[in-house]
Amino acid sequence: MTSDAASYTSSLEFDPRIFSADVKCNRAHTTMLQEEGIISQETAHAITGSLDELEEKGISALDLDPSVEDIHMAVENYVTSRIGEKAGFMHTAKSRNDQVATDLRISLKEEIEEIMGDLLNFIQNTVDMAEENLETVMVGYTHLQHAQPTTFAHHLLSYAQALKRDYQRLGDAYKRVDLCPLGAAALTTTSFPINRQRTAQLLGFSHVLENSLDAVSSRDFITETVSALAIMGVNLSRICEELIIWSTYEFGLVEIGDEYSSTSSIMPQKKNPDVAEVARAKAISLQGELVTILSVTKALPQSYNRDLQEVTPHLWRAVDTARDTLNLVAEMLASVKFNHQRGLELASSNFSTATELADLMVRENQLPFRVAHQIVGRLVSTALEEGLNPDLIDSQFIDQISQEVTGEALHIKEELVEKALNPLEVVKSREVPGGPAPTMVREGILNLKNWMEKQIRS
Repeated sequence: MTSDAASYTSSLEFDPRIFSADVKCNRAHTTMLQEEGIISQETAHAITGSLDELEEKGISALDLDPSVEDIHMAVENYVTSRIGEKAGFMHTAKSRNDQVATDLRISLKEEIEEIMGDLLNFIQNTVDMAEENLETVMVGYTHLQHAQPTTFAHHLLSYAQALKRDYQRLGDAYKRVDLCPLGAAALTTTSFPINRQRTAQLLGFSHVLENSLDAVSSRDFITETVSALAIMGVNLSRICEELIIWSTYEFGLVEIGDEYSSTSSIMPQKKNPDVAEVARAKAISLQGELVTILSVTKALPQSYNRDLQEVTPHLWRAVDTARDTLNLVAEMLASVKFNHQRGLELASSNFSTATELADLMVRENQLPFRVAHQIVGRLVSTALEEGLNPDLIDSQFIDQISQEVTGEALHIKEELVEKALNPLEVVKSREVPGGPAPTMVREGILNLKNWMEKQIRS
């Protein structure tokens, strides 16, 4: 192979990521070979001693010239330089095919565990913010239009629940990553009496992959993981989108911390939500990594093909982007200051309490909801035409509209009308599980705390 071809096909650029895993893989395999009587104790100790020495020195002790091809040969070459030809026994009953698949799974397990821990921290921080804003009223939106009153706490818990599902998706993917390919060798195992369960145990895997062809050629564990990360990216992007919108002058609901914003180079009055905007874009790159991985693997025949090497850099880019974005968005959200006055102002305007007024007519006058909906719809359009704010609507005005629509007055008590038009009272009335009433949000917070404690214990 020419030097250009060797450089072109080399995986050394991203192999350092699996250096530690490769040392562990070789150590476990050598230990098993010795335990099964396939190699001598003296040879095994020489190999594992050199691997221990290499692990302590770190990757800088290796010759990573492209001619070496990959990290696996670099490690073997190092051991050879220390103990001579005995190092060759390290490769007994093992191929680079099952070795690289094992290394990837070891490293990816560690990455998933880190990200899952970061997700728990994000959820905890979001829950803490929610506890401080149980009665912080704001308007909820559908179609980005005023819909119904809610609270900032209720909105924050919607983020927490999405993050919880991201955690669960990664946990599900982890189960498929946690399967050991070692012992599959090139593709059909080996005639040596190896103990695959033992190497899986030494490396901390739950089970072995049952089919050797599948073991060396499958990369769907990567696809599944990156898919979970891409979905997480979408959820993070949605959080960023709302913070960007809410921080505008027109909304004025939040102020993002200065450390996550910047000033315009020409307009000194501006505060730009830079981190939120970049994070929103990073989510797209996660989707791109997923599509690339799917495209590389979609038409490969069994079993191992060198194309699979090109999946790895996209995996690590996705992992790094996802983790960095997750942690920065978590920190940015924690820096947010919510404008309580503006939240109440928006919730009190534009008739966001209209649904509760219709519900009141159903309760007090036994009207079919569609009739009540029609009355309130006419009421709102009339009030807007006459320039009346919700706080000017009274029982008399309701009777006027009701007579126009149904021919009958409703005679609802004034205090009930006032309560139905008060955003905080409307929020407090939503005492249905999952609703924005402070009692229900407290219950949601408690449920999340109990779930988090269970994850930490497990």
